[in-house]
Amino acid sequence: MLPLGSLRDPTAPLKILCLGAHCDDIEIGAGGTILQLLAGNRNLAVTWVVFSSNKERSQEARSSAELFLKRAAKKETIIENFRDGYFPFDGQKIKDFIETLKAISPDVVFTHTRKDAHQDHRQICELTWNTFRNHLILEYEIPKYDGDMGQPNVFSPLEKDICTEKNRIILESFGSQQAKKWFSENTFFALMRLRGMECNAPSGYAEAFYGRKLLF
Repeated sequence: MLPLGSLRDPTAPLKILCLGAHCDDIEIGAGGTILQLLAGNRNLAVTWVVFSSNKERSQEARSSAELFLKRAAKKETIIENFRDGYFPFDGQKIKDFIETLKAISPDVVFTHTRKDAHQDHRQICELTWNTFRNHLILEYEIPKYDGDMGQPNVFSPLEKDICTEKNRIILESFGSQQAKKWFSENTFFALMRLRGMECNAPSGYAEAFYGRKLLF
């Protein structure tokens, strides 16, 4: 398993696997951390996987991933079309697909947190741990109406300009989500500000994750 501190090594070649149930999940939950890692280390290979989409959202997701990963040494975006809201019932097919991702042999995996109130998110988290049993896995959080925010134990302090870039890409890329009241710059900044306060980040901003198994 990759030691947690290796993520901050500016010269280390790293393979990162990002898993998101829906088209904007990775960006909201871990986008700032991905941008900051890429800003400090160009020797990163990133595989970006979205499990549920449609024609419009697929185009948005590819555009967003391209912007987030523009500094990556190597990148691949995979968009699947598993049925939104039905992941627990399609678990076998999703597990078969996730098993194929073993070939990537990632150093770190970003996935949903297991206590997420959305059933699709929980399913992806469970199958992530089923498949990647000796990997550094960081579970990200998504704000939502369900009010399922918890107490994360891993924090990624972010520079203010990284937060601004993250929010700009999300809002410009996902026009189909603009009608949702919560889908706003204020929401995204608010969560990063709260997590930044909790970890005493120098900039005041951070993203937070759940790390169930970590090496120092």
